[in-house]
Amino acid sequence: MSMDPEIAALLKQFGIGGPPPATPPTVAEMRAGNRMLSLAVAPDPPIEVGAVEDDRVAGVPARVYRPEGEGPVPTVVFFHGGGFVVGDLDTHDGICRRLCRDVGAVVVAVGYRLAPEFPFPAGFDDCVAVTSHVGDHIADFGGGVLAVAGDSAGGNLAAGVALAFRDEGRPLAAQLLAYPATDLSGKGGHRSRTENATGYLLTTAEVEMVTGLYLAEAAPETADRPPASPLLASDHTGLAPAVIACGDLDPLRDEGLAYADALADAGVPVEKRLYPGLVHGFMSFTDKSSAADAAVTEMFTEFGELMRA
Repeated sequence: MSMDPEIAALLKQFGIGGPPPATPPTVAEMRAGNRMLSLAVAPDPPIEVGAVEDDRVAGVPARVYRPEGEGPVPTVVFFHGGGFVVGDLDTHDGICRRLCRDVGAVVVAVGYRLAPEFPFPAGFDDCVAVTSHVGDHIADFGGGVLAVAGDSAGGNLAAGVALAFRDEGRPLAAQLLAYPATDLSGKGGHRSRTENATGYLLTTAEVEMVTGLYLAEAAPETADRPPASPLLASDHTGLAPAVIACGDLDPLRDEGLAYADALADAGVPVEKRLYPGLVHGFMSFTDKSSAADAAVTEMFTEFGELMRA
């Protein structure tokens, strides 16, 4: 499978995808590089929505996007990717603006605490706190149903929140998981971790490094169960309907697809999507790649349909 040519050209332009550096980057370098690339590929000019406001929700930094128009609409709590270590409200601003516009939902983007300064479960606890607050005060947001969404590490967090809400009997209309990390145990033997280990933006070595930073202070068995590893939950019944989408050239591909299969086997309605030629992080490349743009259009359409079912 060859990489989407527009993404391949983009990665070449930024000097990404060659041999890994002899010395791993520092956390500060990782954050700076992620921010640089994310802002460089963001839609320009920014996608227009009804309103955007920075706030704190349940004490956690957040950015609230509101669509044009009046009346009740869904509310989506969104968790950004970045391996639990990098990423912020700015790096995913373009994704959240498009989600708000295309789905017609209020989007609450969560600036959860990052490792290694704040290892597991700090970030997850922030995500649960914000989603719970939004659910308890839904009239202050969209006024309609509540859903969660996230990409990569954010997909892991969204899946974990969905499991927590199921266990607490709290309503959740849908979940959108884009190339989610669902198995942090390191024991899954997922073929894509080997097939796509290097050359496609995210490397397996980077996955292992950030997982170690995230789980550094947790008990060893933490990685073998949710919320760290949603795939390893003993029971997936009763979860919110899901859209789960992965790029074919992603080291996280197989654990994302396995999570879709686990939900389907448990009777959860799932839209499972695998996009040829796309790499990890493709949601950020919609302004540069027609294939990524088409994938996100499909994902957001199906997610919106779940919330309005």
